[in-house]
Amino acid sequence: MRRMIGFAMAAILALPGLLQAASIERFHSFIRATSSARGEFEQQVFDRNRKLMQSARGTFQFLRPGRFRWDYVAPNEQQIVGDGTRVWIYDKDLNQVSVRRLAAALGSTPAALLAGSPGIEKAFELSDAGARDGREWMDARPREREAGFERIRVGFGAAGAEVMELVDYFGQTTVLRFSNLVRNPELDSSVFRFTPPPGADVLGDR
Repeated sequence: MRRMIGFAMAAILALPGLLQAASIERFHSFIRATSSARGEFEQQVFDRNRKLMQSARGTFQFLRPGRFRWDYVAPNEQQIVGDGTRVWIYDKDLNQVSVRRLAAALGSTPAALLAGSPGIEKAFELSDAGARDGREWMDARPREREAGFERIRVGFGAAGAEVMELVDYFGQTTVLRFSNLVRNPELDSSVFRFTPPPGADVLGDR
């Protein structure tokens, strides 16, 4: 679950023209004005009865087009790095690296939604979900069940994309809250390169 959620933020690229609704317009406005960003996130996973199952926190960075870095710092260290061609996932405790081509890794995932991948409108049915908790919400439903999520909602506030809610087919809800967002900072491209640590097992498409 964490690996899929980790794709969720970190790379926000331009989307094609969509429905003219409040939340969609907020999304357009944010991505048009944001070519890079860094910030922090908190992640909570709830079961169908809203019982907290898991929590984590960390930092993210992204640089258009297609580069992102997602660092979990607690409770376990993990890195997810998109270098524009591939996505690298490093689990420090297991000393294991998984690598996949970027297009295959994104697919109909939350990352594809926020990354504005080609064919996004074919992958998701997008609609305005109205206002709630002082935010404008956009609803995205994957057109393919294999995406792993029944529904994704993105909440926009004063800072831009502030919250994501992801509901899977088992009724679990993952909530991502973003904070301390800095838009358009100067980011060193080396941040988005990944070299497997010595001795790490590397699995996948190199």
